[in-house]
Amino acid sequence: MARLKQMHFQEQVPALMKEFQYRNVMEVPKIEKVVLNMGLGEAIQNPKLLESAVEELGRITGQKAVITKARKSIASFKLREEMSIGACVTLRHDRAWEFLDRLINVALPRVRDFKGISAKAFDGRGNYTLGIREQLIFPEIDIDRIAKVSGMNITIVTTAKNDEEGRALLSGLGMPFRK
Repeated sequence: MARLKQMHFQEQVPALMKEFQYRNVMEVPKIEKVVLNMGLGEAIQNPKLLESAVEELGRITGQKAVITKARKSIASFKLREEMSIGACVTLRHDRAWEFLDRLINVALPRVRDFKGISAKAFDGRGNYTLGIREQLIFPEIDIDRIAKVSGMNITIVTTAKNDEEGRALLSGLGMPFRK
């Protein structure tokens, strides 16, 4: 069992039950999935960027990335429908917990001038989205082998009913929110 998941069930679940007056353990919010998305608009001119992005996401998550395609054509961007423009990975269960553990304890502290992450990026249903400017914060990425420094979006989907419950869940896991 992942270290963060074990801590959640042993320490955080009783604390959340007391804080929100849940009567049943099944009401306590938990992590449903973690989605990593890397959008690469430059992949229209340079398809090799897409291959390296898929490889990097695979190295970061331990799971093969899926290439995402454009839904509609946009002439001003020289984009046609069904062109490959990004990569995406969805992590569930133990892989999601292990990735979150590495994100919170290893990757985020490596961000230059890190003061914490915004507590305002919740969507109203307890899910949190975090934008990362460069993939170099992950120790799995070799600086010499990357084609281009690019960012990614990380969405943490929870079973929380509102933002307050989602914030309490992520804070208890050690997510470094800004004061």
